[in-house]
This record gives sequence, structure tokens and C-alpha cells, in this order.
Amino acid sequence: MLTDKQKTLIEKIGISYEKEGLQPVAARISGLLYVADNPHLTFDEITEALQISKSATSNGINLLLQMQRIEYITFSGDRRRYFRLKISNWREEFKHKIEVMAGFNSLMREVLAIRTKETPEYNERIKELADFLDYVFQQLPLLLQQWDKEKNNKI
Repeated sequence: MLTDKQKTLIEKIGISYEKEGLQPVAARISGLLYVADNPHLTFDEITEALQISKSATSNGINLLLQMQRIEYITFSGDRRRYFRLKISNWREEFKHKIEVMAGFNSLMREVLAIRTKETPEYNERIKELADFLDYVFQQLPLLLQQWDKEKNNKI
């Protein structure tokens, strides 16, 4: 069902997602949904392709559904659910990551407000991180606008 190249890529994607904190099975399910020839797979197809237990498949799918990384569709006359990546919401996911970073940046500003003045070097590193995050937040919307503009010019 899967080629050796597909299997290798699933593992690479899985490892990448694991580094972001995703559980290994959920990470592999994501990888499978990226590289599988069919963009939507059933529960049994996922279980078989990854050679994992039904409970592991269920846990991974439920986590990905909860995180809104995948969704399911159905087809008339077919009782099965087909799972697919929610690639269409990449902007929302990207914006969510920015919001998480903004929350962290806010915390760093609070930390700076209460830090002892006796560690100026350490305090300066925290300030530099917060300043950089401020810069990133200013530039990201412009970057998205520029990307949209260039994308639309290619069409």
C-alpha cells in the first residue's frame, strides 16, 4: 500500500511533529494523511497502513480532531468516516501560533517588571527576546500581505 519512500517520509513528518510536542501516533497519522495517495482515509486504512492498534489509532485520531488538525467527511451511502487534514485552515493555525507566542511575550514583559536589578545581563537577554518577538509580530502581517500580493500576481 505504501512505498518505502512514503514510509520514510511519514516517519520524517512524524518526527518533525513530535518535536512540536505532538504524540508519536498522532504525528504518524498526520504524516500518513500528507503522503497517502488518497487525501482521505478510513479508520481501518489508517490502522492498517501504520500497523498500529485500533486503540492507538482511535487515540491519535481523537487528539488530532480535538486539535482541529484533521476533520472527517462522509459519503452518501457509506457509513464510514473518512479522515483528512485540515490544510485549508493553515492561516488560522498560523495565527494561533502567533497568538501563543504573543501570550508568551506578554509573560516575558511581566517577568521583566519583577526581575531583580542585580542580574542585568540575564535581564537583558529576556528583554532582547521580548523585543525580538515584538518585531516578529509587527513583521508577520506584512509578510502575509506580501505573500498574498505575490501569489495573486502569479495567477
